Amino acid sequence: MVTTTEVSNVSKVFTLEDYMLNPPDNTEWVDGELVEKNGSTAKHGRTQSRLSYYWGNYMNSNNLGGEVYISADCRTVGRGRCPDVAYLTTELLTQYGNNFTVLPQSFPLIAEIISPTDKAEEVFTKVREYLESGCQEIWLIFPDSQWVLVITQQQQKLFNLGDVVSTQIMLPGFSVTVDELLA
Repeated sequence: MVTTTEVSNVSKVFTLEDYMLNPPDNTEWVDGELVEKNGSTAKHGRTQSRLSYYWGNYMNSNNLGGEVYISADCRTVGRGRCPDVAYLTTELLTQYGNNFTVLPQSFPLIAEIISPTDKAEEVFTKVREYLESGCQEIWLIFPDSQWVLVITQQQQKLFNLGDVVSTQIMLPGFSVTVDELLA
């Protein structure tokens, strides 16, 4: 599928291949269309920054290698996505390098920070895509309701205020309180 975009009042056909070569900022490529990511708030940005810092610090202090990214594009099953926070293992970093434009698969560990404008069906469709494209663990973070839902192929765990949320597969041993993450 292709989509037509307006760039300086000039129409241009935009394919998934175009997206893979040069994804426009703050967009995802879904069902043949560029979809703008919106709904970011200060709370969203703060949560994104904190989780990136926590994952990166844990990764470095435990000599796990890899990289943590904020808003880096990846390819899922026929779509281009841009997770809020993502971890790339040393093995995949060796395979793809760190100068990719769009990672040709999902990141192994992804966090999506859910905004009030996100629709549940779209969020869970994205989760399914990530899992079908190489992701092993996804954190859905709900800053307003103060929940964290951790999803793998085998399980889903919901964490509330007062709970300690921990990774299930990736970054073994990492944990943080929901209160600290969402404070």
